[in-house]
Amino acid sequence: MSGVPVFTGRHVEQAVSPERAVEVVRDAFIAHARGEWTMPPKVYVTNYPAGDFRAMPALGGGHALLKWVTSFPGNPQRGLPTVTGVVLVSDAENGQLRAVLDAAAVTALRTGAAAVLAAETLGRRDAATAAVVGAGVNGRAAVRTFLARGRAVGVWDIDEDRARRAADELGADVAPTLDHALAADLLVTVTPGHEVLLGEGSLRRGQHVSLMGADGPGKAEAAGAELGRARLFCDDWEQASHGGELAHAVQAGLVTRDDVTALGDVLAGSAAGRADGSEITAFDSTGLAIQDLAIALAAIEAAGDVPDLPRLEL
Repeated sequence: MSGVPVFTGRHVEQAVSPERAVEVVRDAFIAHARGEWTMPPKVYVTNYPAGDFRAMPALGGGHALLKWVTSFPGNPQRGLPTVTGVVLVSDAENGQLRAVLDAAAVTALRTGAAAVLAAETLGRRDAATAAVVGAGVNGRAAVRTFLARGRAVGVWDIDEDRARRAADELGADVAPTLDHALAADLLVTVTPGHEVLLGEGSLRRGQHVSLMGADGPGKAEAAGAELGRARLFCDDWEQASHGGELAHAVQAGLVTRDDVTALGDVLAGSAAGRADGSEITAFDSTGLAIQDLAIALAAIEAAGDVPDLPRLEL
């Protein structure tokens, strides 16, 4: 079939299930840790306080990717999505465009996958409860991924109606209070990151938290001192230390490079994860282009099974 496939959000979701997303994102983390997939630094074009634009390139699996994506937290009040953009995938051998994908759908899939993958890798083996704070697009993706992995999960949002709609649609529970959600053994936070959610002393012994909301300069979901109580992990040190959850703690001298382990190294077996059942673990996710590449390649692989997939003639 001729033409370049164009995956709308609906087509991305049809092509890549949450379980498949976890598999390919895990493989991408390992490939990056081993130096097999490369990823130049993310470039921010900021227009704060309105939002920012991000250019994210990656190379791996015989393909090159460029993701041009936005994050405008105030957009829902305007009836617009917070995240929009496009993902372009090209053949790394000849430069020919292979696919165009909706960036918001790719972002949601890989965000949910990374959050749950970190929780499964770093959480206690006997973890009994899971919760997601934030019922926006990416929070819903984390809920969907937990459920796809066979784990019951509660969801909480500052907008109670939004939390209930998400829970009803996805088959999750509504956490009765924020404190109840924050007490879960496996906690995922997906908020705008403009206010600290986890103050000093809030994390419990043995708890894991995947901090997904602070993905740009000036954002934070956890107090710096609270991060100092946890065993710290991140997706990428350069991004996390300059524009992620760890940035404010690094600037305050509370966290150094030696204090943080890359999740990819844990998955590749070159670094240790959780030490024992009493340790608090925290994962700082800034979002990596290699994750987007993994989702995009999985979608391309499944293109033949996606009905009514549009194609672009160049």
